[in-house]
Amino acid sequence: MTASTVILWRHGQTTFNAESRWQGQLDAPLDEEGVAQAGSAATELVTRKPTRIVSSDLRRAVLTARALGERTGLEVALDPGLREVHAGDWQGLVRAEIEARWPAEYAAWRRGDDIAIGGGERRSEVGARAAAAVAKHADACEDGAVLVVASHGMALRMALLNLLGIPASAWSALGSLGNTHWATLGNGRSGWFLAEYNVGPPGARRGVEG
Repeated sequence: MTASTVILWRHGQTTFNAESRWQGQLDAPLDEEGVAQAGSAATELVTRKPTRIVSSDLRRAVLTARALGERTGLEVALDPGLREVHAGDWQGLVRAEIEARWPAEYAAWRRGDDIAIGGGERRSEVGARAAAAVAKHADACEDGAVLVVASHGMALRMALLNLLGIPASAWSALGSLGNTHWATLGNGRSGWFLAEYNVGPPGARRGVEG
């Protein structure tokens, strides 16, 4: 048994997003705009007829997922495997602070090197972790199910590459997911394929990943 469709949904805006701060695994809630974004996106996602919702256990993802749960009557399952990349010492900082304190490491990350971000996780590590969580929940669905996964920008982008069999080094080929935007995977004869990317409600901002 496996889902026929998986919708990878990024959480709504937080104050950290609005300030372009790296959140990583810091547990910031949605701000007022993020709550509105989640509601708008959930109203659209109801039309996709989801049958199961799973979320990262960080509050910004949980609150986003619950907006859809309230509209569908579905329970939201939580999975820490869907958390954002652990950004180590970079968490809570803005770009200028990171560049000033770790210029070589930040330059390496920007050019695509698979470094441990702020001494935390590598892109390849978060991709493998989050993809394994998505695959586990997709495999647990009934045939034909529509699974919605609420998670985080980098975790979802890297999980998507992993599930499609694309190396983590190709991460820059996909743009950042906007707040409350989603990517849709279909389940075809040869496995997962990308049906949509960065789709979402009008007016949602593109908060910094992490």
